[in-house]
Amino acid sequence: MAKSENFTANIHERNFRAPFERTKATSESLVAIDGRKEVSLDGDWHFIADWYETALRADWAYENSHGEPADFDWDAWPTVKVPSCWNLIPELKYFEGLGGYMRTFPFTKQEGQRVFLQFEGASYRTYVFLNHRYLCMHDGGSTPFTVEITDRVENENRLMVLVDGRRSPERVPMDNTDWFLYSGLYRHVGLFTTRSAFLSDWFVRLVHDGRYDKIAVDFEVNGQREGIARLAIPELHVTKDIPFHEGKGTLVFEARPELWSPEHPKLYEVSLSIEGDTLRDHIGFREIRTEGTSILLNGKRIFLKGISCHEDYPLVGKSASDATVRQSIKDAKELGAVFMRLAHYPHTRRFARIADEEGMLLWEEIPVYWAIDFSSEAVYQDAENQLKELIRRDKNRCSVIVWSVGNENEDTDARLSFMSRLATKAKELDPSRPVSAACLVNTTKLKIEDRLMAYLDIVGNNEYYGWYNKDFTLLPKILGNSNLNKPVIITEFGGGARAGYHGSKETMWTEEYQAELYRKQFAMQAQCPFIQGCTPWILYDFQSPRRVNRYQEGYNRKGLIDKDHKTRKLAFQVVQEAYSRIK
Repeated sequence: MAKSENFTANIHERNFRAPFERTKATSESLVAIDGRKEVSLDGDWHFIADWYETALRADWAYENSHGEPADFDWDAWPTVKVPSCWNLIPELKYFEGLGGYMRTFPFTKQEGQRVFLQFEGASYRTYVFLNHRYLCMHDGGSTPFTVEITDRVENENRLMVLVDGRRSPERVPMDNTDWFLYSGLYRHVGLFTTRSAFLSDWFVRLVHDGRYDKIAVDFEVNGQREGIARLAIPELHVTKDIPFHEGKGTLVFEARPELWSPEHPKLYEVSLSIEGDTLRDHIGFREIRTEGTSILLNGKRIFLKGISCHEDYPLVGKSASDATVRQSIKDAKELGAVFMRLAHYPHTRRFARIADEEGMLLWEEIPVYWAIDFSSEAVYQDAENQLKELIRRDKNRCSVIVWSVGNENEDTDARLSFMSRLATKAKELDPSRPVSAACLVNTTKLKIEDRLMAYLDIVGNNEYYGWYNKDFTLLPKILGNSNLNKPVIITEFGGGARAGYHGSKETMWTEEYQAELYRKQFAMQAQCPFIQGCTPWILYDFQSPRRVNRYQEGYNRKGLIDKDHKTRKLAFQVVQEAYSRIK
């Protein structure tokens, strides 16, 4: 339909986002950054809460190119630290609109050099502009994306990033969650350079055949179709020249590395080079697989004594630091855990790297959570892209032993199609790890039953008997009725308690009630041979705006540790004692 002669786009255009949604950063443009030198763009950025999304409506990035009076002034805006969550600013605690970020930076480009921006996490739709020109949009608040700026970068640069924190039923996750959706540029932003040809992706791992005597390498090269790459693992006395064709190379060779495990987290320095470009990392070698109802790590059965954890930290929200990650792993180890479920979205890249060093096993998942629109192909593509970005980011992390494709979804035909496609894609991208999802109990048949289980290697099961369903006698019936031939991890169970609130073990919200619930749960689970692990819900209390009774006050209080991440509840010791008895 033709526009009227007095049409003014920034006033009347309803579909003003559409032009910006045609160019997307996806997993295909994500570049491996392992060992690369980066210029950090963290620090002070000018910031404004753009309540009416005028930056998109009125083309603020183009800096008043139409000669009209400007309604904005980037350089006079206050500054915020990047990375950080804007919800930590008191007046913006529940702001979920568009946040505008701007900073300048100098750059001297060398001949033959390619230049890239790297965003580790921006929640949860992002628009990027450089020097008054639009670059791309990215969907997904918890996975990284890379943007090439080779042809746009100048000696002096103005970078504008618009972050959209709106909840939406058309996104992943959708608009109803049981955690707080922190918003903003909350993870690291950096800049790196390469030669014209560079290594864009690599995957180094033990061959999973039960022999532990071969290593496999796959890699991709951008900007060069044919050539030779050199792999080096000095401690194993390995140097291999690997030819690549059509920009891809692969090799399997004999080697006997010391195997990585929680008790012996051995890592090797590994490098892969082509002329002018090198990737370098510390990589562990181990095998994780299932056999019947057992989970085997390096050929030995392991019970995954675990704990679930959200990325929600005092004072910093989702902006996790190395210190907060190490403290979380330390608290989990004090509990007796060897396994952590990082719920319900990809946590910081640094978590898996530190877990490699510390010997902590991880379950990583994407936020296919509750009632997203399973009938929408666009929503599926969003979910698949986040899965691909997660696997591309963390596939070299030996600590990561399970990819999860979702949590607590109703067993409908549309959901089965959606999630089975994700499970199949995960196995295609990485056949070396089991795939799982957190499924629900069939409350009519009183058994663990979900059609998605046919596509999973490990069945995750969420059950809250003793809490949402107080008839605890149903749990042994459910476990007795569920004669499964795959390993099961009880991915959520437990109940809430307000730290410091004491009373009888029959009084809900007391620490005593929570502790007794865990005693009963562990007694029941111990009688069920197909249960091969559990991740109680949850390590720490975390923010959840949907929980507003007198005991919760905006927090999910199911943590074994209070929201201060310090105060242990009575149930902490109950879980600790239960894990000490499991060998």
